[in-house]
This record gives sequence, C-alpha cells and structure tokens, in this order.
Amino acid sequence: MKELPIDKGTRVTLHFSLKFEDGETVDSTFDKEPATLEIGDENLPESFEAYLMGLKAGDHQTFEVPPEKAFGQRNPNNLQTFKRHEFSADMVLEKGVVISFADARQQELPGVIHRVEGDEVEVDFNHPLAGRTLTFEVKIIDVEPVGPTH
Repeated sequence: MKELPIDKGTRVTLHFSLKFEDGETVDSTFDKEPATLEIGDENLPESFEAYLMGLKAGDHQTFEVPPEKAFGQRNPNNLQTFKRHEFSADMVLEKGVVISFADARQQELPGVIHRVEGDEVEVDFNHPLAGRTLTFEVKIIDVEPVGPTH
C-alpha cells in the first residue's frame, strides 16, 4: 500500500457519494466502478478536492459540506423571466423541465423552469444543489503521482 498523500500532482482512484442531509443520494460510485481523477483537473470542484488533501489509500471518511463549500447559496438574481415566444413553439414548458441556454461566452448553461404564467416563463439558473448541505463520503483506493517520476 503506497503512503502517498493526496495533493496537487496526484491521480486518485476513489469511491465517493454525495447525499442530502435526509440521506437521499445525489450521486455515488460505491455501487459501480470507482472514479479516477487528477487533483486540479476540475473533475471535482476545488472545494471538494480540499477535503481530500492529505488522505491516503485506504482512508474512508465522511464530510458535512455546507452550501458555501459546495455549490453556493441560492441567488435570487439567478431567477430570470423570459417571454413564451422566446422559446420554440414545440418546446415543453412546465415546472421542473431543464433547458440548455448559451451564456455570453457561448458556454452551455442549464436552467430549470421555475414557473410558467401566461406569457411569462421564469427560469432558475441556480445550480440544482445550491443552498444544500451535502454529505460527501469518500473511500480512497489508490493515490499515485501524475506524470514522469524521477
């Protein structure tokens, strides 16, 4: 068993799960293949990577992650109202439907329909997990250096 601690420049193989406080699972690899990621490759938000720092293969930990360290608090400014005619006529517009928009930089930006009233469609661009405290469980399987080893 290698004793390399997780840090920048390491590749980590791990099982993880994200759960709401009530125990509902948001995402988990415990019932499938483990995930492999490089620290700093943006596969995992930086704030979640921070919890992994210093862990080693064999470690199994659970962290409570407050909204500030997870996906932020909900921002009322991220609720935007559009007119019905701004959407294609065949598009299903009802509460809970996720629509993909392009932001100013032409990056994909998902929005969830919050309400539809008359000619108005209110879309919520907050991350679906914003404002939630999450339970982040990790089981580290392997930690190895990335790139050439000298």
